[in-house]
Amino acid sequence: MTLALAITLAGAGMSPALAQSTTEAEATMSASVEALKGNPFAVESTLPLQYPHFDRIRDEHFAPAFDAGMAEQLAEVRAIAGNAEPASFENTILALETSGQTLSRALRVFYNLVGTDTNDARKKLQADYAGKLAAHRDAISLDPELFARIKTLHDARDTLGLEAEGVRLVEEYYKDLVRSGAALDEAQKARLKEINAELATLGTTFSQNVLAEVNDSAVVVDTAAELDGLTPEQIQTAADAAKARGHEGKYVITLLNTTGQPPMPQLTNRALRERIHTASVIRGARDNQWDNREIVATVLKLRAERAKMLGFDTYAAYVLAGETAKTVDAVNGMLGQLAPAAVANARAEGGKLQAMIDAEQAAKGEPTFQLEPWDWAYYTEKVRKAEYDFDESQLKPYLEMKSVLEDGVFFAATELYGITFKPRTDLPKYHADTWVYEVSNADGSQLAFFIFDPYARDSKRGGAWMNSYVSQSELEGTKPVVANHQNIPKPQPGQPTLLTWDEVTTMFHEFGHALHGMFSDVEYPYFSGTSVPRDFVEFPSQVNEMWADWPSILANYAKHHETGEPMPQALLDKVVATAKFNQGFATTEYLGAAMLDQYLHQLPADQLPAAGDILATEATALKAAGLDFKPVPPRYRTTYFSHIMGGYAAGYYAYIWSEVLDANTVAWIEENGGLTRENGDRFRATLLSQGGSKDALQLFTDFSGKDPDIQPLLVKRGLDGSVEDGAPPAETTQQD
Repeated sequence: MTLALAITLAGAGMSPALAQSTTEAEATMSASVEALKGNPFAVESTLPLQYPHFDRIRDEHFAPAFDAGMAEQLAEVRAIAGNAEPASFENTILALETSGQTLSRALRVFYNLVGTDTNDARKKLQADYAGKLAAHRDAISLDPELFARIKTLHDARDTLGLEAEGVRLVEEYYKDLVRSGAALDEAQKARLKEINAELATLGTTFSQNVLAEVNDSAVVVDTAAELDGLTPEQIQTAADAAKARGHEGKYVITLLNTTGQPPMPQLTNRALRERIHTASVIRGARDNQWDNREIVATVLKLRAERAKMLGFDTYAAYVLAGETAKTVDAVNGMLGQLAPAAVANARAEGGKLQAMIDAEQAAKGEPTFQLEPWDWAYYTEKVRKAEYDFDESQLKPYLEMKSVLEDGVFFAATELYGITFKPRTDLPKYHADTWVYEVSNADGSQLAFFIFDPYARDSKRGGAWMNSYVSQSELEGTKPVVANHQNIPKPQPGQPTLLTWDEVTTMFHEFGHALHGMFSDVEYPYFSGTSVPRDFVEFPSQVNEMWADWPSILANYAKHHETGEPMPQALLDKVVATAKFNQGFATTEYLGAAMLDQYLHQLPADQLPAAGDILATEATALKAAGLDFKPVPPRYRTTYFSHIMGGYAAGYYAYIWSEVLDANTVAWIEENGGLTRENGDRFRATLLSQGGSKDALQLFTDFSGKDPDIQPLLVKRGLDGSVEDGAPPAETTQQD
């Protein structure tokens, strides 16, 4: 977490040091109170655990809260920086930790709603305030008097009588200020402010373009016959989507913000699969009002300039210095070690798919055709069925969403940690399609509130994620309110929500983030929950995926939605047996995106591509990494790669970096008894509860007792040299 974010999103509660505010600060506070009369963000929520008053919050409340909140926080910071008393931990660091209460409340709710249920008013607010909020953060992080006080404390941190967490807090504040440009001269600071404001505006425009393109690129289908392979419920959903868009009597396939699309494994119509794939990969590069290439080119140049100003050769070097990876060489080395094995496995998998295509076409007496990206998912399911007598459609009747959540995800957490869950229907919702639960510790004490938001909708961004509405902090006396979000297609009224296996594992994954937030037990809000390095934050969530197919957990939730009959043991065995199936594809697809991210952000400023060269640069990057295997395009192309326009810039490698730790941890748990309260309590005490209060890798070794090793990951993904024999590699002519 940056200093800017730590300050902006600090929680409620006024530091005693601020009681000595200047007259100017008091006047600003008074004006803020007057401006916010009747505004739900003016005071803490009166609901339990400060759960937001979604029933009272209106779009018109945000702008006054932003304006008053920024003025209020700047007054607080001026009082801290201008304090006549010598700098102390209490009157400087703790005062900053508890500043910005009004702005924090408003921003947390606003940005969460922008992601989950945006509208025109919220889009406009997001665009209008992007630059203003960037300037506000700069006004704090680039304040020379504030930096001087924090530097004084940093230089004397070991003599202040602080406990370890307090010393670390001083160190992190100082490091964040330096990385934010506090040590630059005034001319450099002025330019940095311009860059930050422009980046904020461009980032907002990019994200809004991505959502607009997802909706505008939906594929219109003329007849139901073209949708052969989809279920009747899916076809009806497509008809409803078409009607909502003014295409009465037709069908619409909506897109998710990934290269691959959910219907592809089912659709028998190859021409339609190609249309969907083409519509997916060209998003953001269609020469329309939502074309993102110019934005990408400008962002890359501004980031490179910013990094150079702060003393780094490239933006990747700047980002990685603040992560556990530390250097571009470390990241390149790890990704480079994985890429050849991943592509080798993908080629072997592609060979099997091509053999399936050839056999089918010969049986029909028709010419064969070359495997293409739009064929991969469809023929993968055919090969899966042939090799394992199993296809994923067999699973769905046993994977009803509520059962997966309550009898799977929650049950695993109860078994492992002793926590329990109770529905709360009395709390207000921001959308009708959300569920709220109260979470309690094993002793019955209240732990947190958990919001589950499962369904896709046009107003919701793509992907799956966790966020916090309230973060835990002993200093502020707050407990967590966290939420998980997915984009599961909503069924017809009265029909059950039946999940794919990928959606099941995603549910377990995101709940791992939720546990990280809910189990937080730190003193200072800066360190709360998931406030850890980007290349560590995915680690606990990936560990939680292991329980999805753990036999006792799977048996508890995998029951037929109509009969209640358990999933047959033979089918359970196939789920486990196929764990490494198609992992060459999955790893290559991911690495393609991760390598694109690194390539673009490791380029020197004078080699960055112009807007018209973005797509050609992608091809160059994939070829340089040995990932130019045409049937397996990157999970994201640059023009809709939202991760790298946001918090994962030069950091998308974090998923696989975290998975190294994950694979080691899963191996440790399996070797030490598996699903036991002892293991759960150890993971909670040594790692999940610690947030960012200790060095990330130290947290890992505190739990596991050893340093991480890459070998368990190679085994987990089938990249340890055990590529199956008996299938020819796909033709080299399939390369870009």
